[in-house]
Amino acid sequence: MPEIRFNRITGDSVIVATERSRRPEDFTRRKEQRKPPPYIPTCPFCPGNEDKAPPETFRLPAGGGWAVRAMANKFPALSAAGEVRREGTGFKKAIAGVGFHEVIVETPRHDLAPALLPVPHVEQLLEAYRHRFLAFYEDPRIEHVIVFKNHGESAGTSLEHPHSQIVGTPMVPGQVRARIREASRSFDDFGECLYCWCLREELAEGVRIVAEGADFAAFIPYAALSPFHLWIFPKRHVACFGTISRAEMASLAAILKEILLRIYVGLENPDLNYVIRSVSPHDGPVKHFHWYLSIVVRVSTVAGFELGTGMFINTALPEESARFLREVQL
Repeated sequence: MPEIRFNRITGDSVIVATERSRRPEDFTRRKEQRKPPPYIPTCPFCPGNEDKAPPETFRLPAGGGWAVRAMANKFPALSAAGEVRREGTGFKKAIAGVGFHEVIVETPRHDLAPALLPVPHVEQLLEAYRHRFLAFYEDPRIEHVIVFKNHGESAGTSLEHPHSQIVGTPMVPGQVRARIREASRSFDDFGECLYCWCLREELAEGVRIVAEGADFAAFIPYAALSPFHLWIFPKRHVACFGTISRAEMASLAAILKEILLRIYVGLENPDLNYVIRSVSPHDGPVKHFHWYLSIVVRVSTVAGFELGTGMFINTALPEESARFLREVQL
């Protein structure tokens, strides 16, 4: 019997289609994958080609070169020049497209998928995320910053060399506002953080936990929006990613590496996205929100039903997907 589960954090309803459900291993990518070389002379992100890329904004050195570097996006979604202006009358409304858009090159190696980076290098990548995240918020025009990675063509990547992106916008996006409102409403009703409540329930039940460390837990939520939809939550209640401690950074690097490797091995390097969801450091201590990292594995397609209803259909039982990833031999 199919079941409609409600995702309290996103506000979405999810049909867990048990009668259409597939075994977790059925989502494995069974197609020939070309392995790229470690270096391509024409790639603007490969070492030695720095002059082919936009101006650098940040780097973490390694030996005589670099480990991670950030730069302006050559084709930015927003413009760094100008002031925030709100325009329009009546039904029409617009805000000037002011903001920042940078690329974070994750490694000098052209051929390393994110799952294959060593843990200390993942920690350096997270440090670059944190640095640029806080730097963006220093500009008073910026209201929201998102850090994200697209891995693979169906996830939206256009350049093969491993990289992430960070965007600062002059307004808080509607989806973010909606989730903050939901969290605030839940806090008013129950007197505790919705995210802390979710994490406590998942840890107590255990069946959807994929990995757990001292500071973080990774799990497939009860009402996962799609197969292998994963969340990594900090155990410490904190609303802003920018406040992560050095010890937590190392802990997050270890669990993120493990999760990405389990997906890489178990599902044979599928396309995926991950996003860091966080409020601004200017918001100060926020009792009702809890930053986290969300991973969406691109093994299913959003079609007419989802577009027409706003509901999701998940053809994999979250409990079975979590068990599958836990049992992947690394």
